[in-house]
Amino acid sequence: MSASLTHPARRQLTMLNPLGLYDPSANGYSHVALVAPGASLICVAGQGGERADGSLPDSFEAQVRQALDNLRVALAAAGSHLHQVARLTVLVVDHDEARLRVLAEVLARAWGDAPKPACTLIPVPRLALDG
Repeated sequence: MSASLTHPARRQLTMLNPLGLYDPSANGYSHVALVAPGASLICVAGQGGERADGSLPDSFEAQVRQALDNLRVALAAAGSHLHQVARLTVLVVDHDEARLRVLAEVLARAWGDAPKPACTLIPVPRLALDG
């Protein structure tokens, strides 16, 4: 998962789900993230499901949870947190509806009642690491 976000000191982020578009909340994202002019931007490299020792959890859900934990660590290093993420790009190997449900549930738990970031899910044949 990679993320773009506004810096906490200048947080100016608005999530929108305009009328005329379907409600994406069941899939864990918003259609539009509006970052105000002048807001600081932090760019985080893609975070996978690997633990600090490089090992991967066995299940897809555990890997998604670990990727979010890794994202939290990266954001904290920059003085930020998940609720300031404007946009996610999610790459999924062997994507299907079941994995979409898992991803949506994990994102819903992570963001709670707060607006979810704009998100693009891209099915891919593999990622950087095996597994």
